[in-house]
Amino acid sequence: MDYEDGNLPYLMLGHKYADAVKRGANAQPVVFALAGSEDIDHLITQVDGVMLTGSPANVHPSHFGQGVEDPSLPLDPMRDSLTLPLVQACLQHGVPLLGVCRGFQEINVALGGSLYQQVQNVPGKNDHREDKARMVKDQYGFAHSVRLAPGSVFEQWAGGSHAQVNSLHGQGIDRIAEGLLPLAWAEDGLVEAYQVVQASNFAYAMQWHPEWRFWETPFYGAVFKAFGDACRTYQMARLNND
Repeated sequence: MDYEDGNLPYLMLGHKYADAVKRGANAQPVVFALAGSEDIDHLITQVDGVMLTGSPANVHPSHFGQGVEDPSLPLDPMRDSLTLPLVQACLQHGVPLLGVCRGFQEINVALGGSLYQQVQNVPGKNDHREDKARMVKDQYGFAHSVRLAPGSVFEQWAGGSHAQVNSLHGQGIDRIAEGLLPLAWAEDGLVEAYQVVQASNFAYAMQWHPEWRFWETPFYGAVFKAFGDACRTYQMARLNND
């Protein structure tokens, strides 16, 4: 990158994600700046868990056999080129994996599923996007209820069969990948959380944002505590095998 156009790009991690890992999971967040798919095999051995965060950008529809429906929506091919093979590496190595919003969508696509590019335009589905005219705290407020699978970890984390969650996404799961077990659904039937059943370790993802003020919502806090516990268990096993 030569910067001749005057643009100075930044490599960033949202504070709310880092904070949820640091305080919610009691783990140290790390970022490998400019890592590419060729670096995965080495870097995956240096971590005790992987969190795929949300993002303003969408997964490119070419990864699930579609053309772009709305060219005005942001895409991030560079992230796609890293995260999609990273999902496979996590499952291969048994690294704990947590997907949030775009991360939830990425895991589905990486394993062969597809997405609705614009959920709000699908007959029978609700508009799951945030109102960007509102204050951020209101955008991340509870937006709808989710139904949780009986006996699932999500029911345990939430302490009941239903929970209120936020909603800030335009894409959503259309065809769920083989090997993913849906564990939560929105009122319109959209899949909101799942488990990667073939994973040998913690591998869960959700469409909502549990990192948002996780300390105020016990359900959200429980997600990160469980992720942190899984990371520490994996770390102990990894160190003992070195």
